[in-house]
Amino acid sequence: MKVIIPLAGKGTRLRPHTHTTPKPMLKIAGKPVMAYILEELERLGDVEQIVYITGHLKEKVEEYTRKTFDIPAVFIEQSVQDGTAGAVALAREYVDQPVLIIFVDTIFDADLSVIKDSTDDGIIWVKEVEDYQRFGVVVTDTNGHMTKIIEKPSTPISKSANIGLYYIRNWKLLFKGIDHTLKQPTNKGEYYLTDAFQYMIDKGAKIRVIDVEGWYDAGKLDTLLDTNRVMLEKGHGRTVPCPKGSEIREPVHIEENVTLTNSVIGPNVSLGAGSVVEGSTLRDSIIGTKAQIRGSTLTNSVLGDEVIVEGMTGELTAGDHSEIRVT
Repeated sequence: MKVIIPLAGKGTRLRPHTHTTPKPMLKIAGKPVMAYILEELERLGDVEQIVYITGHLKEKVEEYTRKTFDIPAVFIEQSVQDGTAGAVALAREYVDQPVLIIFVDTIFDADLSVIKDSTDDGIIWVKEVEDYQRFGVVVTDTNGHMTKIIEKPSTPISKSANIGLYYIRNWKLLFKGIDHTLKQPTNKGEYYLTDAFQYMIDKGAKIRVIDVEGWYDAGKLDTLLDTNRVMLEKGHGRTVPCPKGSEIREPVHIEENVTLTNSVIGPNVSLGAGSVVEGSTLRDSIIGTKAQIRGSTLTNSVLGDEVIVEGMTGELTAGDHSEIRVT
């Protein structure tokens, strides 16, 4: 099996952090978002090659994945941001067998081993949501196969949201569908991979729909924090001996060489390596490496690496190397 991972986007909803860090490398519970997916692929096995479709800060993505994971990989730059169908089309020359396509701005709980016994033309994983109008939703027949996929419907035709995880066994028909899609007018300047799936269905393909147990968005600052909380609650935390005069309220993820003085950390805090926290209270926050926080009370905050904060109370978003002092 081959795997295609499109990650060329600029992550505009996660600025300022994505000015310096690729969106899939922002950390949740001390680990880049994409690491959760890649570790799942390692457990799955049978992955012959990963094709990364890169763009924004591509060198950082390539350096991290080559250093951290042993799965053979190739990197292709998507120089023109023309949508998800355009991204997957770039992987064509490397796909000669069934393919798993994963968009890595979410973390999911899904049993990928089902693909080993699948005889359908493909599988699309979904999650039932109440705010269906924000997503592409999937409509199924009585046998659990997709009949159509609709982007951001105005009527509640379905609440099964497309989460960006697909297995395509009939890869030849997939690329025929992509070719067809790329010849059509764009939709708001983009070509959608979901239109290629609709082409497959219209040609008689059977794409099974499977619900995931969990789906955690990491594409916006508020959902990044919520997903950090969920991952900590699921056991991805790491604690350290609590120094006298401070308090650690789990779940937390505290990395190495952190200095705590007269502070309260947690719950739901990820604190990067080498950080210094003095006379402060942190909760429901993600703090980068080598941050310095003094005399502050922060909640629902996301700080980048080497940020300095002094005398701040409230919620704060600050990119790498920022300095905030309240006097």
